[in-house]
Amino acid sequence: MTRRGVFGIAAGLAASTMLPASTVAGTTDANIGATPMQGETRMSSGYVKTADGTEIYFKDWGPKDAQPIHFHHGWPLSADDWDAQLLFFLAHGYRVVAHDRRGHGRSSQVDTGNTIDRYAADASAVVEHLDLRNVVHIGHSTGGGEVARYVARYGQPQGRVAKAVLVSAIPPLMLKTPNNPEGTPLSVFDGFRAALAANRAQFYLDVASGPFYGFNRPGAKVSQGIIQNWWRQGMMGGAIAQYEGIKAFSETDQTDDLKAITVPTLVLQGDDDQVVPYKDAAVLQAKLIKNSTLKIYPGFPHGMLTTHADVINPDLLAFVKG
Repeated sequence: MTRRGVFGIAAGLAASTMLPASTVAGTTDANIGATPMQGETRMSSGYVKTADGTEIYFKDWGPKDAQPIHFHHGWPLSADDWDAQLLFFLAHGYRVVAHDRRGHGRSSQVDTGNTIDRYAADASAVVEHLDLRNVVHIGHSTGGGEVARYVARYGQPQGRVAKAVLVSAIPPLMLKTPNNPEGTPLSVFDGFRAALAANRAQFYLDVASGPFYGFNRPGAKVSQGIIQNWWRQGMMGGAIAQYEGIKAFSETDQTDDLKAITVPTLVLQGDDDQVVPYKDAAVLQAKLIKNSTLKIYPGFPHGMLTTHADVINPDLLAFVKG
């Protein structure tokens, strides 16, 4: 099994996902929002220092008194991967927060704590620093695992979380084990580590230009901008954190996290996801989470939040508002 065979998605960037000049003047398209932003908007970004001294970068945009939506990115990316969603929800009047995972993006390039446990604790540090309440947490891929553990161990016990969304997320377990025979063999993840260590820049280019967005599918509309942006985000982070992150996202069993979640949870995934097979991810998530809603998108890839933002964003909004 090659890395191209394990990753995958299926479409070019829809024209409606671009930000037109008319949006600045107050007219928005289906992807950015149905109404212009109302009232004064507070734009900010900054860092929070965690208990072990790691500095976690975050963006915090929108009205301070609006309901917050906190976005958790996938491996090996950054908060920038949520651009289409941040602009969309900001235009709809929400407060939007997104942070760079430790070792990723603009956060400290630490060589410790690269585990799902620590990722969730770091997310909690951001939430507590900003004193966010009634939060909707949305996580993609590894960020979905981060959300599941955060909600189960921090958000629900603290009474800070309202809803959760898992998009193409890694739980309950990616690795093939005796108890998870349909999982991905360890040799595949060893291959990822070997490719990262040998030539991280080329490995990330191969992932972005091939399977992550389904650009390896016949007839796919390839976007060089999307490819370069994925590569840019990956190369911003630290190699050690991303290397160790492979173990975190592939070998962490989050079955108990899913069983512990009681808040309304939306589970989304494309059936052409070549990164995280949907039958072992979204389908199982929906079975294990008590109060869940499952939606599978025919032909959509792992990176569907980017390639199909015009479809996914309205579905996210309907769930948040519902």
